[in-house]
Amino acid sequence: MEKNDELPIDDNIAEGVEVLDTEPEEELSIEEQLKVQNADLLDKLQRSLAEFDNFRKRTAKEKIDMFDIGIISMAERILPVADNFLRALNAAPDKEDNMYKGIAMIYKQLEDALENANITPIECVGLEFNPNLHNAVAHEQVEGEAENTVVEELQKGYKYKDRVIRPSMVKVAN
Repeated sequence: MEKNDELPIDDNIAEGVEVLDTEPEEELSIEEQLKVQNADLLDKLQRSLAEFDNFRKRTAKEKIDMFDIGIISMAERILPVADNFLRALNAAPDKEDNMYKGIAMIYKQLEDALENANITPIECVGLEFNPNLHNAVAHEQVEGEAENTVVEELQKGYKYKDRVIRPSMVKVAN
């Protein structure tokens, strides 16, 4: 096409079009400029949508993490209370006493509340010592037990989901 054969430019359409840096001998028509601008805007929109999706996922994960931190923080404050209830139960001379039964019911209710919050005791007696789950505070020579086997639990350990809140304090066989 010659210069005079070009399509007339409508000033209303061309008003919002950015002129792209092109080589001087190669000028784009308005239609080509609009296509390039459209592709650029589509790319920006897709990037914005991807960024927003990543933001949404990140904030959802942060919300779950904050919830988990709150549960763990509360559990760390409640576990000493559970330990004291267990000590009271173990120290009671009369297991048929109404006081003992009342304390046992409260302890059971506390255990159920912890379990409903996904806070579970760590199993240890009879299992192999695991430094990620157990804290060995004593070693003992025990006949019939394999080496590095937990023979006694001195204080219950707890975990939330797969995360250890407090390791079990244990006695390990030599």
